[in-house]
Amino acid sequence: MEKIKNNWESIKNKIEQAAFKSGRKASEVTLLAVSKTVDIETVRRAHSLGINDFGENRVNELLSKRESLPGINWHLIGNLQTNKVKDIVGKTTLIHSLDRWRLAQELDKRGLALEQEVPVLIQLNISGEEQKAGFKPAELGEVLAAAEQFKALSIYGLMTMAPLDPDPESARPVFRELFQLRQKFIDRNYKNVNLKYLSMGMSQDYAVAIEEGANLVRLGSALFH
Repeated sequence: MEKIKNNWESIKNKIEQAAFKSGRKASEVTLLAVSKTVDIETVRRAHSLGINDFGENRVNELLSKRESLPGINWHLIGNLQTNKVKDIVGKTTLIHSLDRWRLAQELDKRGLALEQEVPVLIQLNISGEEQKAGFKPAELGEVLAAAEQFKALSIYGLMTMAPLDPDPESARPVFRELFQLRQKFIDRNYKNVNLKYLSMGMSQDYAVAIEEGANLVRLGSALFH
């Protein structure tokens, strides 16, 4: 508990400094604790420190932890297979990994059947790495324009992951490009689109991400290890 508390204090200081550099307040940045590697008691301890948003990679793990701690904002941050859509809709605060059109259609269909809004982030492959999922940056305008056909799915922002590199500065161009894409489309008034969130930055590079405009960062090892 003491280690998580100390980590949390250090993270809050770094968030405050990075937010200041970008002309914002730390309160404008949401920490998403990536809890995929920790047990429910560790999540409960982190929650007791004031952390309210937790992210899981796997649907089954999210549902299990959600059952034990229903008062938390649970986010799905991993790849979502279409056969798991029926299990996850209505169970998350936000799905971070809308990475293909077929998935958008399935989420919308399920949300409509349940009369439930399905809030998502569009995952973009800014770095162009073949192993990474996500829409290409050039496809974003088309995807946002097509969102008017949705009945239940709502787009709340953009997400990307920079290449893993021990030097956080290497991620800066990727984060800057995502910010610029958001700025390009934020005032277009697409139906079912509100680009509220810019989700980028993880344990190794979250300070740089915040400096470049992130308002949602995903931290696992920096908090729990």
